This record gives sequence, structure tokens and C-alpha cells, in this order.
Amino acid sequence: MTYILISLILITFSYLIYKAYKNTKDIQINKVKVETGDPLTHTSSLSILHLSDLHLENISITPTELAVKLKQESPDLIALTGDFLDRKRTIPKLAPYLKVLQEIAPKHGMYAVLGNHDYVLKDEDLIKLKDLLHQYDCHVLQNSSETISVNGQWVNIIGIDDYSTNRSDPTLAFDQVKEGTNLILTHDPTIVLDMKDYTFDYLLAGHFHGGQICYPKAYHLVKMGKLAQENIIKGLHMHNNSPFYISEGLGQTGVNIRIGSRPEITLHDMAIK
Repeated sequence: MTYILISLILITFSYLIYKAYKNTKDIQINKVKVETGDPLTHTSSLSILHLSDLHLENISITPTELAVKLKQESPDLIALTGDFLDRKRTIPKLAPYLKVLQEIAPKHGMYAVLGNHDYVLKDEDLIKLKDLLHQYDCHVLQNSSETISVNGQWVNIIGIDDYSTNRSDPTLAFDQVKEGTNLILTHDPTIVLDMKDYTFDYLLAGHFHGGQICYPKAYHLVKMGKLAQENIIKGLHMHNNSPFYISEGLGQTGVNIRIGSRPEITLHDMAIK
């Protein structure tokens, strides 16, 4: 009897783990429309393809599959919000994914910030990662900004470095910002709580993986700051009347399973003020 019970428990556990692994292949394409400022002043918009947290050591979509997912999309801009990988031997694996994104040829370019896992790489290996991103026409923003013109209106793309590893410097990131619409890219969204002196119209981030494993809440994330403690770990939110979006990410970290979360590709339509 004990043997049968143990066998049933093991079978049930194995099935649940298998289902949790299958969830990593259930990639969601989410579309978000965001108004910024006064809707009456909007004359144009910017379409943004947002990918975060590829975690290439545990990603469940191939470059070919990603290309198929995105073949009907033609975003104006691509935003990558960090945590590409955390092992130097994985760096070459990033190239075919970047090639897929480069071939989309967004008219306003591709921009990236780094995450806490990327900073596991040291010295020359971190330089190799950044060089690879540059090779595929991706602008890497580390507490810096670039300004683009969208139908004659300025849009500042502001990259704030990773908050969770104490690399964020909003003052430096905003140093060259012009009057216009401010789009912030960052990895850890908790930075929004420290941005009362910095105006932004939209902020894109990742970091939490939507909890990755939620039972029913992601209690294991409470050590990751005030947003996680309030269960603000995915989707569209507001802080001080400014919208920000937290992607659930494409890859997984630790174990390659998801419970109560799904990998995500996000397409944002952001109004330009």
C-alpha cells in the first residue's frame, strides 16, 4: 500500500513538473495601447516591440520560432530590457536572436539595457556581450539616452542601468534629454519608486518573470523590493500618474518551468505628445 501511494505521488509530481515545463512554451503575444499626457495633444504614436529576460540558458523559443512569431509585425522600435544571459559560453547563442530582430529593421532602431544577470559577466566577457549587441545594430544604453524624431516630435529613449545591482543613475541618464516624450528602458522596475524628480511618459522593464512560479502569489520575490512585496510583478501599472509596464520575459531562470506565468512578447502602441 505504501509503495502504491509513493508511486502515485511520484507520478502526480512528474506530471505537474511536465505541465510546468510545457508552460514555458506557451508564449503570449500581448498588445498594449498607452496614452501619454493629454490625449488631445497627441498627433502620432510609436509602435514598440518589447522583449525582456531572454535568459538564454533557459529559453523555450528558438530563433526560427521567434521569427515566425514576429513575421507579421513591423514595429517602429525594438526595446530589450536586460538579462540576456549570465554565462560567458552562452554569448554566441544570442547572435541568431539578434539577427532575427535586426532583420525586422525597425525604422527608429533597436535599444537595450543590461540586467543583473548580464552583470554576472565580468570585464572582457561583458564587453563581448555589448560588442555583439552593437554588431547587430543595437544601441546599448547605460545611464544614457538617445533622441529620435517621430513625425517631427522628439522622443527621448532613456536607458537607466540596473537598479537591483545599484547601477542606476537617473541624473546621468537624463543629462542629454530634450523637451519631448520620455520613454525609459530599464531592467528592474522598482526604480519607479525613486523617480519623483524625473518625468517619464512610459517605462518598460522586466526582471520579475511574472513570478515565474506563483503559488498563488510569488512569495519568493518579496526580497526583491517594494513592488514585488505589493505583488506588482507584471503588466501595466501607474506610479505618480505615469504608466509603466513589466514584461514576464521570454526565458526562465533557476529551473526551466513556469506556474501561474507565461513567457511574453509585448507590442506597445505609445502615443506621442
